[in-house]
Amino acid sequence: MSRMDLDFSGKVALVTGGSRGLGLAIAKAMAEKGAEVVICGRKQENLDGAVEDFRQIGREVIAQPANVGNPDQVASLFQTIETRFGKLDILVNNVGMNILTPIVAETDPGLWDKIMETNLKGTFLASKHAVPLMKKAGGGKIVNISSIAARRAAMGMGVYCVAKAGVEMLTKVMAVEHAKEGIKVNAVAPCVVRTKFSQQFWSNEDLLKEITRTIPMGRIAEPEDVVGTVLYLASSLSDFVTGETIAVDGGSLA
Repeated sequence: MSRMDLDFSGKVALVTGGSRGLGLAIAKAMAEKGAEVVICGRKQENLDGAVEDFRQIGREVIAQPANVGNPDQVASLFQTIETRFGKLDILVNNVGMNILTPIVAETDPGLWDKIMETNLKGTFLASKHAVPLMKKAGGGKIVNISSIAARRAAMGMGVYCVAKAGVEMLTKVMAVEHAKEGIKVNAVAPCVVRTKFSQQFWSNEDLLKEITRTIPMGRIAEPEDVVGTVLYLASSLSDFVTGETIAVDGGSLA
């Protein structure tokens, strides 16, 4: 039986979009549990800020600029990981993009492509590069950040809903494809989380009241609500779990 705990000592973890918000909270939690952590993001100033946050908790992080929708930049990111560590144990596909959009029939194809690239293509590209490095490690954990929007259509979020539904099916497909290689692939589907990513939703008092009305626990999620589930899926505690999506939504989908 494998050791069952949340100790990530000796593990190498990549958190995409780890320079701020939920991604940063996940990255710091993994570092505090002993992991060697790599983060990426588009903006250097956000990465610099994250490096400083890590220093304040007495940890180091490798921070590299990368657009996860760009194949060349993703390849460069994983080359850095392979050169430095020779393996990858954990990948958290956290990068996402959610903006209010017209109904699908009125959505500009360029906007469709941008949302799909960030949410779905980026998850595919990072996972594709992670698999060979996880094989070198003898297995690994991929945790994709989905959303309850993948399962419940919402006005103004149609394209995002479709993209996240794709992420959940990608999770299932890759879980089946790589189960015998010891690579477990799962996802976490939060409701609205209080981060800058979703500020357009929770900063509007009337909209926040409407959203909260649909959550039995009576509030939106905080980053720490999601972090625990990600740590579980990235740890040995979930070694016989793959192809699953865990909703962290205060009962919204119940």
